[in-house]
Amino acid sequence: MSIEEELQKRSGGVCELCGSSEGLSVLEIAPSDASANTAIYVCSKCAPQIQDTNLLDETHLNCLNDSMWSEIPVVQAVSYRLLTALGRQDLIDMIYMDDALKAYADAGLTDVSLADDVPVHKDANGVVLQTGDTVVITKDLDVKGTTFTAKRGTAVRNIALVHNNSELIEGRVNGVKIQILTKFLKKS
Repeated sequence: MSIEEELQKRSGGVCELCGSSEGLSVLEIAPSDASANTAIYVCSKCAPQIQDTNLLDETHLNCLNDSMWSEIPVVQAVSYRLLTALGRQDLIDMIYMDDALKAYADAGLTDVSLADDVPVHKDANGVVLQTGDTVVITKDLDVKGTTFTAKRGTAVRNIALVHNNSELIEGRVNGVKIQILTKFLKKS
């Protein structure tokens, strides 16, 4: 049985993330051992978002609310990686993964953050920041487009790096996803 046949059977002929039956294909998930254990069956809308987190469509990826509960480890790992890229700490906190699966899921995050074209993000003290870190805000910041101020001392958990700007990170403050200048942050 080929990997594609195995994945079709495992998925029931639908995308393992969103449930679509359109444009399905096999996608190997790094680090891969070229087996069905490290591959998923995804639609043509989910695949590019997995391969390039700059293309994330948060509305489409609401499907991760369901796929993060998958009994298939690689599907759960991909859901974790995408939720991390989206900065959805609220959902990440609910995922249960054993240590081996967590290490596998984190390995994919590390591969992304070590890419040559990704700028280095540093906090106010010059400490290198990575996706998933927790930082503390060092100054009261007015948040544009909202009615609240991000207070000094507020912890921002599971940050996401802005890939095209080394001076910005994304995180959630008061349940709102915002971008914050790294010069106002300290890694905790």
